[in-house]
Amino acid sequence: MSNIDQTAAVPNSSSVFRLFLPEHLPATLMLAGGVTLYAVESYIMATIAPSIVRDIGGLALFSWVTSLFVAAAVLGSIFVAMRPRGIGLRSVYVIAALVFGVGSLIAAAAPSMAVVLIGRAVQGLGTGALAALGYAFIRFVYPEPLWPKASTLYAAIWGVATVIGPTLGGFFSSGHAWRYAFIVLVPLGLLMAFLAPRLLPEVKDDREQEKTPVAQIGLLLAAVLMVSAAGAIETTGAKAALIAASVVAVATMLLIERKSPNRLLPSGAVSLSKPISRVYLTMLAMTVVLVSDVFIPYFLQTLHGVAPLLSGYLVALVALGWTFAAFLSGSLTGRQAYAAIVIGALIEAAATASLAVFLASDNPEGHMLLIVPAAIGMLMMGFGIGLGWAHLVAMVLMLVADNEQDKASSAIPTMSSLGGAFGAAFSGVIANGAGLVDPGGIPGALSAAHWLYLLMAVPGVLAVGISLTLERRASNRTR
Repeated sequence: MSNIDQTAAVPNSSSVFRLFLPEHLPATLMLAGGVTLYAVESYIMATIAPSIVRDIGGLALFSWVTSLFVAAAVLGSIFVAMRPRGIGLRSVYVIAALVFGVGSLIAAAAPSMAVVLIGRAVQGLGTGALAALGYAFIRFVYPEPLWPKASTLYAAIWGVATVIGPTLGGFFSSGHAWRYAFIVLVPLGLLMAFLAPRLLPEVKDDREQEKTPVAQIGLLLAAVLMVSAAGAIETTGAKAALIAASVVAVATMLLIERKSPNRLLPSGAVSLSKPISRVYLTMLAMTVVLVSDVFIPYFLQTLHGVAPLLSGYLVALVALGWTFAAFLSGSLTGRQAYAAIVIGALIEAAATASLAVFLASDNPEGHMLLIVPAAIGMLMMGFGIGLGWAHLVAMVLMLVADNEQDKASSAIPTMSSLGGAFGAAFSGVIANGAGLVDPGGIPGALSAAHWLYLLMAVPGVLAVGISLTLERRASNRTR
């Protein structure tokens, strides 16, 4: 082969496909595999949960199937940064993959919903750590220009998981077959645990020696559990009280974090004068907005006469938009990357607000003049967050010192989980308060859809304002 042919065969420096060159391929497969376990398992569970209840009962515990998983995933991501001295990232990967397998087997063999919850919590510990490890390893296995590309790959995995997860879950949704849905990913977890010492680099533990911030971790977990429980309660007053209590828990955690010498988050993460705090806040706000898509299938079915299966695929447009935008913006650098963050936040807010018009329409005959604009709005919701997410991740990794990189990396999935929990709870309060249940029916759904997507666009506007300060800082640096 000529030199010209060899050069043409190598992806350019701005291509995500450089992650798959021979020098990066082993680590890419391992890190992407960890994210895949988290993403696919999340969607499998959403599909088979009703089947579990039909088979072994436990409807009263139904909401905790997700709540405990999310809380445990937060704890798993925190463990990456707070692990005992002497345990390297590679060892954590092996442990996390094995823990995921154990949790899956517990859930598969569960005789009751209570045991399923135990299995889900153990699963969450493993997958939360694997998700955080994906970000923690980035600086060790890739050169800095590829950091956003790795985040782009993770976004693509979540997009693909919206199809693979429900499809796998659908195969195991009848009778006792749901148990095999937990087992199907166990061999992959075991393979990953076996390959991790061989394919991932052994990296230096450059963390500062600190005590575990028990108070902050406890308050954060309490907040996640309370806000997750709020999402499953029908009474608006009780839901609002739980959300308020969770906000107080987060505020108390941040107050302790500011004053304590033992920090859960990297330096400056709780001070708005520091750019790292504004990056995390942008991530949190954009995630809160995105999770309002949980009500989209209901509104499509109730107001637009869309079949349940089709409504599920339509809401997957949100994930598809994220994936497409991530690939589109992955090659941007410098001012263009910061502009992508701002424009993405603006697009997400505008797309969410558009659903207050097009989705909140009485369209029982399913006229395309309303469904198509609504579908575009769903696509653009995901497109907006996907446009800037990889660059927000890269900013996190660039803004903190080496000895706080593990904290910074673990905080990324923590912010996503916290934003998702609060977003789901806020959506429930708004929808129920706007009449989803009382008066219910078409009038209630119309009112709920209108106010839900109008108000949920507000955090998106907040994200726009915060991200503008990041862009100005970047512009000042480049002059």
